[in-house]
Amino acid sequence: MTDTIRPLSKELQEKAIAELNENPSSIREDIDHIKEWLRKQPHLNPRMDDQFILTYLRGCKFSLEKTKAKLDGLYTLKPMLPEFFSNRDPFDKNIQHLLKLGVILPLTKVASPDSPRVIIMRPALVDPSPTALETFFKLNLMIADIIVKEDDQFVICGLMLFQDLTGMSLSHMTHMNPTITKKSMTYFQEAHPSRPKDLHFFNIPSFFDTILGIVKPFMKEKLQQRIHAHKTSKIDDMYKYIPKSILPEEYGGDAGPTQNLIDYWKKKVEDHASWYKEDSQYVSNESKRIGRPKTAGDIFGIEGSFRKLNVD
Repeated sequence: MTDTIRPLSKELQEKAIAELNENPSSIREDIDHIKEWLRKQPHLNPRMDDQFILTYLRGCKFSLEKTKAKLDGLYTLKPMLPEFFSNRDPFDKNIQHLLKLGVILPLTKVASPDSPRVIIMRPALVDPSPTALETFFKLNLMIADIIVKEDDQFVICGLMLFQDLTGMSLSHMTHMNPTITKKSMTYFQEAHPSRPKDLHFFNIPSFFDTILGIVKPFMKEKLQQRIHAHKTSKIDDMYKYIPKSILPEEYGGDAGPTQNLIDYWKKKVEDHASWYKEDSQYVSNESKRIGRPKTAGDIFGIEGSFRKLNVD
């Protein structure tokens, strides 16, 4: 194995073998196969580093064909989503505003060596406006890129989303733009190696069923069964899924104040400023694709149906 690949802990390696079909003895061969395929795609300007390709292999459970499709989706979708991928400047005032609020906070601790990465989202802190919602999705993808790049726990064990709806208003709901939501969900379906496990809603508002009605069409039945709603008075129910030991104090946890997470992720995103600029070059040039070029209409449609999330 090459030194460009991070070694795994014993627990993560065992999980990768058991759940992702990983065979340590054939990883080099699998990576080289994908590299050779990428070189033969005239329309792609792809990342060729081993760790990145291995991340996608793991996200696709080492199906070579699924990995090729997802990587092609990544480079194809990026230039079609300028609202998410253009001007990814951590010091942009709108990005800075959301970073300081702490609207997306992956937890730095995990429940066990082979547990999913928990990500807290606080969408109600976002101003109820179309521009702010778009920036929220943009920051979500910026942070997701960092996690995919650095976090083997996330890649191998999956993620658990904890949506804190404290302060959610009807104004927020009316600005849940279905077009932007569809684009975001399509990206995560077609181009991202994440593996969603559970979706928790905390401090649900009275109109939660309406919100759920907007979200559910994006989900397969398996993920719908993994939705858990927690009322504030039932906060103890949440600890069945997310232990207190990894949660911030504001959620009754033992992992310090939320501000620590806010400061950590603000600095982490800012430290990736040059990386975001460098990453912008890795896209598809559809004029060079063999066969018919793909268009935004092909992928998103005009009125087309929502694609469903992959869940394993």
